[in-house]
Amino acid sequence: MFDGFQSAEIDTGDANIFCLRAGGGPPLLLLHGFPQTHLMWRDIAPALASRFSVVCADLRGYGRSSCPASIPDHAPYAKRAMAADMTRLMEKLGFSSFMVAGHDRGGRVAYRMALDHPGSIDRLAVLDIVPTADAWDRADARLALGYWPWSLLAQPEPLPEKILSGTAEAIVDNALDGWGSSSSAFPAEVRQAYVDALRAPAHIHAICEEYRAAATLDREHDHADKAAGRRIRCPLLALWSGQGALADWYAGEGGPLALWRGWADDVRGQPMPGGHFFPEENPPRTADLLAGFFSETGHGISPRSELPSPSL
Repeated sequence: MFDGFQSAEIDTGDANIFCLRAGGGPPLLLLHGFPQTHLMWRDIAPALASRFSVVCADLRGYGRSSCPASIPDHAPYAKRAMAADMTRLMEKLGFSSFMVAGHDRGGRVAYRMALDHPGSIDRLAVLDIVPTADAWDRADARLALGYWPWSLLAQPEPLPEKILSGTAEAIVDNALDGWGSSSSAFPAEVRQAYVDALRAPAHIHAICEEYRAAATLDREHDHADKAAGRRIRCPLLALWSGQGALADWYAGEGGPLALWRGWADDVRGQPMPGGHFFPEENPPRTADLLAGFFSETGHGISPRSELPSPSL
């Protein structure tokens, strides 16, 4: 599915991050969501690699990346730690600054990168999310019932871990089929890969820790940024499901664009056909919009021709 891509496992200091890389031109990092892995970019990354130096990475705790030990406040799985992973990954690949697109959980890591590492992020695309603190501050029964991982997986261990360990297939099927997306967008081998990625106990615990961090530290970090007046400096593209939750839940406040304009000055975006997983339902349209947005940048970075050794 990733013909022509090179793979590597990069030691970022706190985690080993698996990634795939191909192409040439300005560097572009693609980050996945739950319950996915880098595999979600299988149709988009090859299209973008004709114009960009594309890197698809598994977040710590997901896919083929490692699962660092956690601590009681869940800090190793806060988006701040995951953002640091990805910044170091790109540095080790030779890119001091780059562009990033993230879907779902990956979008949360991506905008945290823009806040914590503003000198590293040239352009930012967030797919089907609003900022974490905004989502929690406005949470009601719709979020609790519609996007159940937010509340279920954030519960204290070991209850969520036990649920995930015995129901990986049901979890994946419910997410892929139940969040407004077409089940035909997920071939059997892709669906099975997502199921397999949820079976290892270490990954199950890591994913639950990531959701616990989102409900606690991530919210605190967002609120602290707001209080300090920190904003996202780079241009921001927001894409969201036109038939999903974001199109309805925040309509009274001006929709997702209005919420993102509370965090950044240069914001544009639009709804997309399909459900929450629209990048996998409609990869050509998604790739076209990302390519157009990321092509506007003018930096002249010369990408390295080869991946570094996995021993890095």
